[in-house]
Amino acid sequence: MQALIKAVIFDMDGVLIDSEPLWERAMVKGFRQFAMPVSDEDCRSTMGRRINEVVDLWVKHHKVTKFTSAEIELAIIDNLIEMIETEGKAIEGIPALLKFCKDAKLKIGLATSSSERLMNTVLKKLQFANYFDAKISAEHLKYGKPHPEVFLVCAEKIAVEPSECIVIEDSVNGAISAKAAQMQLIVVPDPGIKHPEKFVIADHVLPNMHEVLTLFKSLVK
Repeated sequence: MQALIKAVIFDMDGVLIDSEPLWERAMVKGFRQFAMPVSDEDCRSTMGRRINEVVDLWVKHHKVTKFTSAEIELAIIDNLIEMIETEGKAIEGIPALLKFCKDAKLKIGLATSSSERLMNTVLKKLQFANYFDAKISAEHLKYGKPHPEVFLVCAEKIAVEPSECIVIEDSVNGAISAKAAQMQLIVVPDPGIKHPEKFVIADHVLPNMHEVLTLFKSLVK
Protein backbone atom coordinates (compact mmCIF):
# COMPACT_ATOMS: atom_id res chain seq x y z
CA MET A 1 0.00 0.00 0.00
CA GLN A 2 1.59 3.21 -1.15
CA ALA A 3 -0.83 5.91 -0.01
CA LEU A 4 -1.27 7.30 3.47
CA ILE A 5 -4.01 5.57 5.45
CA LYS A 6 -6.42 7.89 7.23
CA ALA A 7 -9.47 5.64 7.42
CA VAL A 8 -10.49 2.01 7.59
CA ILE A 9 -13.81 0.93 6.09
CA PHE A 10 -15.17 -2.44 7.14
CA ASP A 11 -17.64 -4.64 5.35
CA MET A 12 -20.04 -6.26 7.82
CA ASP A 13 -21.11 -9.80 6.92
CA GLY A 14 -18.13 -12.13 7.12
CA VAL A 15 -15.86 -9.31 8.31
CA LEU A 16 -17.34 -8.04 11.58
CA ILE A 17 -19.68 -10.95 12.22
CA ASP A 18 -19.50 -14.60 11.26
CA SER A 19 -22.83 -14.32 9.46
CA GLU A 20 -22.21 -15.87 6.05
CA PRO A 21 -23.22 -19.38 7.26
CA LEU A 22 -26.27 -17.81 8.92
CA TRP A 23 -27.14 -16.00 5.68
CA GLU A 24 -27.05 -19.29 3.79
CA ARG A 25 -29.31 -20.99 6.31
CA ALA A 26 -31.71 -18.03 6.47
CA MET A 27 -31.97 -17.81 2.69
CA VAL A 28 -32.39 -21.54 2.09
CA LYS A 29 -35.05 -21.67 4.81
CA GLY A 30 -36.76 -18.52 3.53
CA PHE A 31 -36.85 -19.62 -0.09
CA ARG A 32 -38.17 -23.04 0.90
CA GLN A 33 -40.97 -21.35 2.84
CA PHE A 34 -42.12 -20.23 -0.62
CA ALA A 35 -41.37 -23.57 -2.34
CA MET A 36 -38.24 -22.24 -4.10
CA PRO A 37 -35.40 -24.82 -4.35
CA VAL A 38 -32.43 -22.49 -3.79
CA SER A 39 -29.30 -24.33 -2.62
CA ASP A 40 -26.39 -23.38 -0.34
CA GLU A 41 -24.21 -23.09 -3.45
CA ASP A 42 -26.75 -20.75 -5.07
CA CYS A 43 -26.59 -18.55 -1.98
CA ARG A 44 -22.78 -18.47 -1.97
CA SER A 45 -22.78 -17.37 -5.62
CA THR A 46 -24.54 -14.11 -4.69
CA MET A 47 -22.50 -13.29 -1.58
CA GLY A 48 -21.93 -9.56 -1.11
CA ARG A 49 -25.02 -8.45 -3.06
CA ARG A 50 -28.09 -6.75 -1.60
CA ILE A 51 -30.81 -9.14 -0.46
CA ASN A 52 -33.45 -7.52 -2.69
CA GLU A 53 -31.24 -8.17 -5.73
CA VAL A 54 -30.70 -11.78 -4.66
CA VAL A 55 -34.41 -12.38 -4.12
CA ASP A 56 -35.30 -10.76 -7.45
CA LEU A 57 -32.73 -12.96 -9.18
CA TRP A 58 -34.19 -16.22 -7.85
CA VAL A 59 -37.81 -15.10 -8.20
CA LYS A 60 -37.13 -14.48 -11.88
CA HIS A 61 -35.14 -17.70 -12.26
CA HIS A 62 -37.90 -19.83 -10.73
CA LYS A 63 -40.69 -17.82 -12.41
CA VAL A 64 -42.44 -17.15 -9.09
CA THR A 65 -45.73 -15.26 -9.44
CA LYS A 66 -47.74 -16.36 -6.40
CA PHE A 67 -45.63 -14.37 -3.91
CA THR A 68 -43.91 -10.99 -4.07
CA SER A 69 -40.19 -10.43 -3.72
CA ALA A 70 -40.91 -8.22 -0.70
CA GLU A 71 -42.67 -11.08 1.13
CA ILE A 72 -39.77 -13.45 0.49
CA GLU A 73 -37.17 -10.86 1.47
CA LEU A 74 -38.96 -10.13 4.76
CA ALA A 75 -39.08 -13.84 5.63
CA ILE A 76 -35.34 -14.22 4.98
CA ILE A 77 -34.43 -11.15 7.04
CA ASP A 78 -36.68 -12.29 9.90
CA ASN A 79 -34.97 -15.70 9.84
CA LEU A 80 -31.53 -14.11 9.83
CA ILE A 81 -32.21 -11.64 12.62
CA GLU A 82 -33.48 -14.45 14.84
CA MET A 83 -30.28 -16.41 14.14
CA ILE A 84 -28.02 -13.40 14.78
CA GLU A 85 -29.73 -12.58 18.06
CA THR A 86 -29.26 -16.15 19.30
CA GLU A 87 -26.06 -17.31 17.56
CA GLY A 88 -24.25 -14.22 16.26
CA LYS A 89 -20.52 -13.98 17.07
CA ALA A 90 -17.83 -11.53 16.08
CA ILE A 91 -15.17 -12.72 13.66
CA GLU A 92 -12.13 -13.77 15.68
CA GLY A 93 -9.66 -10.90 16.01
CA ILE A 94 -12.12 -8.14 15.08
CA PRO A 95 -12.52 -6.61 18.59
CA ALA A 96 -8.75 -6.12 18.89
CA LEU A 97 -8.53 -4.71 15.35
CA LEU A 98 -11.31 -2.19 15.98
CA LYS A 99 -9.66 -1.10 19.23
CA PHE A 100 -6.32 -0.64 17.48
CA CYS A 101 -7.91 1.52 14.77
CA LYS A 102 -9.67 3.64 17.38
CA ASP A 103 -6.53 4.05 19.48
CA ALA A 104 -4.57 4.99 16.33
CA LYS A 105 -7.13 7.76 15.71
CA LEU A 106 -8.06 6.40 12.30
CA LYS A 107 -11.51 7.21 10.98
CA ILE A 108 -13.62 4.05 11.00
CA GLY A 109 -16.47 3.39 8.60
CA LEU A 110 -18.91 0.57 7.95
CA ALA A 111 -20.16 -0.05 4.39
CA THR A 112 -22.55 -2.96 3.99
CA SER A 113 -24.93 -4.37 1.40
CA SER A 114 -27.21 -5.46 4.24
CA SER A 115 -30.31 -3.54 5.25
CA GLU A 116 -30.24 -0.84 7.90
CA ARG A 117 -32.40 -3.02 10.14
CA LEU A 118 -29.91 -5.87 9.88
CA MET A 119 -26.92 -3.56 10.31
CA ASN A 120 -28.37 -2.19 13.54
CA THR A 121 -29.14 -5.71 14.79
CA VAL A 122 -25.53 -6.77 14.26
CA LEU A 123 -24.04 -3.66 15.88
CA LYS A 124 -26.32 -4.04 18.90
CA LYS A 125 -25.55 -7.75 19.26
CA LEU A 126 -21.78 -7.22 19.07
CA GLN A 127 -21.82 -3.85 20.90
CA PHE A 128 -19.67 -2.30 18.15
CA ALA A 129 -21.74 0.79 17.25
CA ASN A 130 -19.56 3.28 19.13
CA TYR A 131 -16.47 2.37 17.12
CA PHE A 132 -17.83 3.77 13.86
CA ASP A 133 -17.69 7.35 12.59
CA ALA A 134 -20.06 6.44 9.74
CA LYS A 135 -22.37 3.48 9.18
CA ILE A 136 -23.69 3.13 5.62
CA SER A 137 -26.18 0.57 4.33
CA ALA A 138 -26.59 0.22 0.58
CA GLU A 139 -30.29 -0.50 1.15
CA HIS A 140 -31.39 3.02 0.21
CA LEU A 141 -28.64 3.79 -2.31
CA LYS A 142 -29.19 3.59 -6.04
CA TYR A 143 -26.58 0.85 -6.44
CA GLY A 144 -25.30 -2.04 -4.36
CA LYS A 145 -21.96 -3.82 -4.51
CA PRO A 146 -20.10 -4.46 -6.82
CA HIS A 147 -20.85 -0.81 -7.66
CA PRO A 148 -18.59 1.48 -5.56
CA GLU A 149 -21.36 3.81 -4.33
CA VAL A 150 -21.58 2.49 -0.76
CA PHE A 151 -17.83 2.94 -0.21
CA LEU A 152 -17.76 6.38 -1.81
CA VAL A 153 -20.68 7.56 0.34
CA CYS A 154 -18.92 6.23 3.43
CA ALA A 155 -15.68 8.05 2.55
CA GLU A 156 -17.64 11.26 2.02
CA LYS A 157 -19.34 10.89 5.41
CA ILE A 158 -16.01 10.54 7.23
CA ALA A 159 -14.43 13.30 5.09
CA VAL A 160 -11.51 11.21 3.83
CA GLU A 161 -10.35 10.89 0.22
CA PRO A 162 -10.99 7.43 -1.27
CA SER A 163 -7.28 6.90 -1.95
CA GLU A 164 -6.60 7.38 1.78
CA CYS A 165 -9.12 4.70 2.80
CA ILE A 166 -8.38 1.02 3.21
CA VAL A 167 -11.24 -1.47 2.97
CA ILE A 168 -11.50 -4.87 4.65
CA GLU A 169 -13.66 -7.27 2.63
CA ASP A 170 -14.35 -10.99 2.32
CA SER A 171 -16.35 -11.31 -0.92
CA VAL A 172 -15.61 -10.93 -4.61
CA ASN A 173 -18.42 -8.40 -5.10
CA GLY A 174 -17.14 -6.37 -2.16
CA ALA A 175 -13.57 -6.46 -3.44
CA ILE A 176 -14.64 -5.23 -6.89
CA SER A 177 -16.66 -2.47 -5.23
CA ALA A 178 -13.73 -1.27 -3.11
CA LYS A 179 -11.25 -1.17 -5.99
CA ALA A 180 -13.81 0.56 -8.22
CA ALA A 181 -13.92 3.23 -5.51
CA GLN A 182 -10.11 3.52 -5.91
CA MET A 183 -9.49 2.47 -2.33
CA GLN A 184 -6.79 0.26 -0.91
CA LEU A 185 -8.02 -3.25 -0.20
CA ILE A 186 -7.37 -6.09 2.22
CA VAL A 187 -9.30 -9.29 1.63
CA VAL A 188 -9.77 -12.01 4.23
CA PRO A 189 -11.54 -14.52 1.99
CA ASP A 190 -14.64 -16.32 3.11
CA PRO A 191 -13.73 -20.03 3.41
CA GLY A 192 -16.63 -20.94 1.12
CA ILE A 193 -15.20 -19.09 -1.88
CA LYS A 194 -13.99 -21.64 -4.42
CA HIS A 195 -11.91 -19.32 -6.61
CA PRO A 196 -9.70 -17.14 -4.37
CA GLU A 197 -7.63 -16.19 -7.43
CA LYS A 198 -10.37 -13.64 -8.10
CA PHE A 199 -8.85 -11.59 -5.27
CA VAL A 200 -5.77 -10.77 -7.34
CA ILE A 201 -7.03 -7.16 -7.40
CA ALA A 202 -6.48 -6.84 -3.63
CA ASP A 203 -3.44 -5.12 -2.17
CA HIS A 204 -3.25 -7.86 0.46
CA VAL A 205 -4.97 -11.22 0.86
CA LEU A 206 -4.64 -12.43 4.44
CA PRO A 207 -5.92 -15.55 6.22
CA ASN A 208 -7.45 -13.93 9.31
CA MET A 209 -7.95 -10.71 11.27
CA HIS A 210 -4.93 -11.38 13.48
CA GLU A 211 -2.76 -11.03 10.36
CA VAL A 212 -4.62 -7.84 9.42
CA LEU A 213 -3.79 -6.39 12.84
CA THR A 214 -0.13 -7.33 12.41
CA LEU A 215 -0.11 -5.57 9.03
CA PHE A 216 -1.75 -2.46 10.49
CA LYS A 217 0.83 -2.28 13.27
CA SER A 218 3.55 -2.13 10.61
CA LEU A 219 1.75 0.56 8.59
CA VAL A 220 0.30 2.84 11.25
CA LYS A 221 2.83 4.42 13.57
